[in-house]
Amino acid sequence: MSDTKDCQGNTIPVYAKGTVASCGTVSGAVPENSVYSLKVNLTAKDKSFPKPGQFYMIRATKGKTLLGRPISVFHSEISKPNKENPKLSDGQIEFLILKKGKGTEELCSLEKSDSVDILGPLGNIFPRPKAKKAGDKNSKPEVCIIGGGIGVAPVAGFAETLEAKSYDFYASFKSGKYGLKNLKASKLTVTTDDGSWGIKGMLPAAIDENTIKEKGYKVIYACGPTPMLSYVKTIAEKAGVKCWLSMESKMACGMGVCLGCTIETTEGYKRCCKDGPVFDGTKLIFNKPSAPAPQVLEARNNKKVKPDLSVKIRDVVLPNPVIGSSGTFGFGVEYKDVFDVNKLGGISSKGLTLEPRQGNSGIRIWETPSGLMNSIGLQNPGIPHFIEHELPAMLKLKPVTIANLSGSTLESYVEGAKLLDKTQVPVIELNISCPNVSAGGASFGMRCTTAGEITRAIRALTKKPLIVKLTPQASDVVGVALACIEAGADGISLCNSFQGVAIDIEKGRPVFDKVKAGFGGPAVRPIAVRLVYEVCSAIKQLPKEKQVPVVGIGGIATWEDAVEFIMAGATAVQVGTNTFANPNTMVEIVDGLKSFMVRKGFKTIEDFRGCAL
Repeated sequence: MSDTKDCQGNTIPVYAKGTVASCGTVSGAVPENSVYSLKVNLTAKDKSFPKPGQFYMIRATKGKTLLGRPISVFHSEISKPNKENPKLSDGQIEFLILKKGKGTEELCSLEKSDSVDILGPLGNIFPRPKAKKAGDKNSKPEVCIIGGGIGVAPVAGFAETLEAKSYDFYASFKSGKYGLKNLKASKLTVTTDDGSWGIKGMLPAAIDENTIKEKGYKVIYACGPTPMLSYVKTIAEKAGVKCWLSMESKMACGMGVCLGCTIETTEGYKRCCKDGPVFDGTKLIFNKPSAPAPQVLEARNNKKVKPDLSVKIRDVVLPNPVIGSSGTFGFGVEYKDVFDVNKLGGISSKGLTLEPRQGNSGIRIWETPSGLMNSIGLQNPGIPHFIEHELPAMLKLKPVTIANLSGSTLESYVEGAKLLDKTQVPVIELNISCPNVSAGGASFGMRCTTAGEITRAIRALTKKPLIVKLTPQASDVVGVALACIEAGADGISLCNSFQGVAIDIEKGRPVFDKVKAGFGGPAVRPIAVRLVYEVCSAIKQLPKEKQVPVVGIGGIATWEDAVEFIMAGATAVQVGTNTFANPNTMVEIVDGLKSFMVRKGFKTIEDFRGCAL
């Protein structure tokens, strides 16, 4: 690690590799295994080690998250000069990490000698309290330090740099206690909401403006949840005492560049990472809490609830909302020896055309860091062959069989639909969105008129539930969806692959013979959720009798992804690309949905479907 300086002589944070010395759970934290101590060994110049209040952006080198996570320093020490370079010192930094998301989960899973990417130290520091004047006979501590939950870490790190017994420390937790091992406070007061330690209740049970006056505190330092900091600011102002508050905000860079971590102050928006995280409390603006979340979203922990995951597409009932997506799951039977496909809600067949197709020439699959490109070109055995050979095997499976119908012309769609209508196929998915064919496919789904025309034609031929699969390439996806509904669609599936281009940099030419190819995977999910959200919002405005279900598709890899689509209005979801990465994806999503519904007390998918609209 080098000690680089800018034009003003300030030390610039350094991006470096650290080595894990240890990583383990912190005793006293409730629930168990919710808080971890991560100790990282570093080699750096002495003045490159952190000061009280600063933080690092940390990312597990072997992790899969894009961004590092901002973690405050709990404890640091410089141990000895480095043997290889006497100008540098070996040191260790300890972080307390609350395990609450993918990034922190990766950090909490680190093992000894693992590598971590760290950027820092970052941010400003806690201003040191004024020393008592010579001859001051007041022996009472004039410094008040307050920590709430994981916010105990930075203020405890600051406290251990102060003179022993020169401060009082208040620690507030929902349950249990931790992070207090290095304190040498004149008085330590612990509050817990459940009464498991110290005073029963949250921070107000231990300190208010009268307490501040009675104790004679001259300055307050605090870090913790936003409501707690708002309370500290209020009581400090009422008591006429200065307070310094360490704030938290989601951030991408930690360097003041992305402007994603701004917080509101009396001087305008300030960057939590660069202008903070420690702020003068008088300058912070804490907005009043917004309206509480609807009761339906509050966790009820009702273990007696047996959630019903079934959903309906017109009069067809799917046992759960998870469907194997067309083109990524064959005809279902291919995976039956890998996992229990009967746990799925439905299976959408490979895209079917009237005549057999060989598909596209050249490279067909191209992996990217954030998804998979494909140029298959609707290779399939043809509808007659499907009806005679693949369909019987599909119908023997428990998931609802969905026949994905495609074609090159209106006539070929019509003839294919006539054949499928004579079978026992429960549902037809009209594919007017394939991006990898020269004729038909997405060309029908780009405009409201053509989408409505082909939907109307197929509707006239069959009484089976008809889902229309749309392309994200249309300039007016909502308009196309509404046109299909008006023409008789019983449902909308949204969306098929996005179009992309890949270049082989060694050859200097496009990878795919057709240049453009379909792209799916994690990168498209936020866009797909947006499209589902917009279409479902429009459908919600229709008369009740015209409202139809939407099947969400695009980058779904976890049960959380599925919940996001459902909350955006989707009745069901189709899972595609991630099945190639993890064949158990869909079963894991079904199990995850069930656990989520039990935890939230949801009895049916309808209890939370569209709650974000």
